[in-house]
Amino acid sequence: MLNRIDLRGGARDPRRLLPRAQLDVSVAVERIRPLVEAVREHGYPAIREASERFDGVSPERLRVPVEVIRAAEDTLDPQVRAALLESITRARKVHADQRRVDHTTQVVPGGTVTERWVPVDRVGLYVPGGLAMYPSTVVMNVVPAQAAGVRSLVVVSPPQKDNGGLPDQRVLAACALLGVDEVYAVGGAQAVAMLAYGATVDPEGAERCEPVDMITGPGNIWVTAAKRLLRGVVGIDAEAGPTEIAILADDTADPAHVAADLISQAEHDPLAASVLVTPSVALADAVDAELARQVPAAKHAERIGTALRGEQSGVVLVDDLEAGLRVVDAYAAEHLEIQTVDAREWALRVRNAGAIFVGAWSPVSLGDYCAGSNHVLPTGGCARHSSGLSVQSFLRGVHLVEYTRDALREVAPHVVTLSGVEDLPAHGQAVSVRFPGATS
Repeated sequence: MLNRIDLRGGARDPRRLLPRAQLDVSVAVERIRPLVEAVREHGYPAIREASERFDGVSPERLRVPVEVIRAAEDTLDPQVRAALLESITRARKVHADQRRVDHTTQVVPGGTVTERWVPVDRVGLYVPGGLAMYPSTVVMNVVPAQAAGVRSLVVVSPPQKDNGGLPDQRVLAACALLGVDEVYAVGGAQAVAMLAYGATVDPEGAERCEPVDMITGPGNIWVTAAKRLLRGVVGIDAEAGPTEIAILADDTADPAHVAADLISQAEHDPLAASVLVTPSVALADAVDAELARQVPAAKHAERIGTALRGEQSGVVLVDDLEAGLRVVDAYAAEHLEIQTVDAREWALRVRNAGAIFVGAWSPVSLGDYCAGSNHVLPTGGCARHSSGLSVQSFLRGVHLVEYTRDALREVAPHVVTLSGVEDLPAHGQAVSVRFPGATS
């Protein structure tokens, strides 16, 4: 079922040869630009028209009433409630340890620089609602923002035909469990534009969604395009692409486990990427046999099969695990599993991955829900330079510079010299004026 790429016996650059979904976000940006501008200029009417066109739903009022959010929690299935509460508890435990503390450095006597960590004031959190519903994404976005101390949180999620034009009931329930009461039934590029610019959200124009400072959360290509277009108007976490899993495995891996893990990510989207990197042809053959057995039995077999047969998925054959390590570092997967002998040792050598799942008993599905880690992770190779969502994502470092008169006097000649080198004499004068009669 999986395509095979043979990288054995050569020193070829793996980055150009590895499978990857082809998405042209720049084309999508031009497609959504008129919609984004319409939301900026007209607010509610443009948002409602877009919702009717793309979601087949035309909610009269975009903000979900607080009592509806609370009712969603009250009607939540007890098992789902227990699972969400466990996910929240574990995520809070991990993210609480990520909070940074202020630090003051004494540069010279009388001269200090303090780095303060200040939370973003207002954040918009996008929760997808297309092929699947994601109450877990509410948890993964809200928990680190709350741990960072963000003052104002707003959740947006697409309206659902089968829920009276409201977001998914379980998404609303997750908001209630986390104490989020500002929720809008808006999805797609129109939701990103509403968050960035602010907009009216009812026919009378009496109620508004105020603009946010930052937007986080995954979405489809139209959401990604809107985030790219509006980056700078607001901060964003990342441009999320289709989900991906890479598995570095040797012949000690259980092929049934490997196949199930590849399927688990392929279940998200026909463009999802599932990649096995291995020096073992026998394992590759056994995994193919397992896929042939497991995929037809899956609920979303058609979607999974499309993803696994796509150009973005495949088996990469390598000479040994050292070569495999070079391949997974070049691929920089959103999710990377290590199913080898001495898995932790290999995992500690990985440089590029959104999250690393070590050994046979740490599948990606655990991280999606209840490991305590965050599942909003960089895709499309961005793990080479970017991190997943965390408390730090919502914090800004601000320097407080405090010098006494004597400390400034001591360094003044250097400031004057460097301002002259850069032909910015007024910079030097701003220091010299404080010490009339002094010579440099």
